Amino acid sequence: MRKWLLSIGLLTAFDQATKRLAETLLSYATPVELLPSVNLMLTYNQGAAFSLLSEAGGWQRWFFVFLASAICIYILRWLSQLKPDQINTARALVLIVSGGLGNLIDRIVFAQVTDFIDIYYSSTAQCLPLFFSWAQISCHWPTFNVADILICLGTGLLFIQILRENRAHGTD
Repeated sequence: MRKWLLSIGLLTAFDQATKRLAETLLSYATPVELLPSVNLMLTYNQGAAFSLLSEAGGWQRWFFVFLASAICIYILRWLSQLKPDQINTARALVLIVSGGLGNLIDRIVFAQVTDFIDIYYSSTAQCLPLFFSWAQISCHWPTFNVADILICLGTGLLFIQILRENRAHGTD
């Protein structure tokens, strides 16, 4: 368990370092092209994923602090009960809890989450493929951060691991 806690600490620290670096080097809402279709752009989110509840008036901060804390505690307990051969599950849980703690720290300390990775594509079609437009459209995914990447990677790994375990046991 000690090595997993060290990994959580390092990944959470890396997330926090990238956010503070973004705040130091970037101007708010001013995109800086990193690669084609990838910008660095400093934004803040008081809500959840996709800015859900970001305009809710402030109560959402403590709701998300409570929710993230409860989930992190649950995952840490789950991690502590894993068998030594459940290494892939442990890795997935480490990623999820590291990302959760990274965003939780932002919510507690700054009352908002710092985001800075902006992925987009430009097209002559609208973002929704069912509609067509002759104008050049730029379709942006909501801005995100390293913690969000960790949560998504961990969730994906956990999903794959559960599928593998179910297949090995002959269940769906």
